[in-house]
Amino acid sequence: MVIALVVFVGLRAAVVPKTFGQYGHYRGAAIAEIAARPIAYAGHEVCEGCHTDVVDQKKLGRHVVVPCEACHGAQAKHADDPAAVKPPKLDTAVLCARCHEANTAKPKNFPQVVTADHSSGIACDTCHRPHRPKIEDAADNKKPTTEAKK
Repeated sequence: MVIALVVFVGLRAAVVPKTFGQYGHYRGAAIAEIAARPIAYAGHEVCEGCHTDVVDQKKLGRHVVVPCEACHGAQAKHADDPAAVKPPKLDTAVLCARCHEANTAKPKNFPQVVTADHSSGIACDTCHRPHRPKIEDAADNKKPTTEAKK
């Protein structure tokens, strides 16, 4: 029993990092390691500072609560140098399905579609505007809506 205890204590000392338990049940050195990483996300406030037209559209739709980088990905590099770093064009047929693909676990009032039946792989922005997705009359929409309403 004593030998097992000595082996356990020795193995634990060799495997467990020295700063484990310093600030709770994790490595204390992890805080400095995380702080040293480069910032990847700009935050929606930074996006909204330049893209005021998008802010105006989002205010009129349900995506107003969705942060920009939830769809567009980390954009700190773009925010630092907008002319040099252009975000890639999003594949809305894939992107929108991440949240809106039908799933019985989602609340019934959350907009859901079976993408295979709904669009047959056609990009969502063919009929919907991503920042204000509800299809409205053609006077309010820049995209044609007659096909979407059929």
